[in-house]
Amino acid sequence: MNETEIKLIHQDMEIMKKDIALIKNILIEERELTEEAVRDLEEARQTPKKEYISHEELKKKFLK
Repeated sequence: MNETEIKLIHQDMEIMKKDIALIKNILIEERELTEEAVRDLEEARQTPKKEYISHEELKKKFLK
């Protein structure tokens, strides 16, 4: 895995961290998700588990 790929993965992870923080704040403050968040959660729940990458596979990619 080259440096560019690692930087892109890092950027994606930073975006995900911000998204998760936003969801947590919404749940804490409003106790209700926006329609967009509900749609995103429904989409994630419909994604078959076989499409996800396991932790072990991810470690292999990073530790090459």
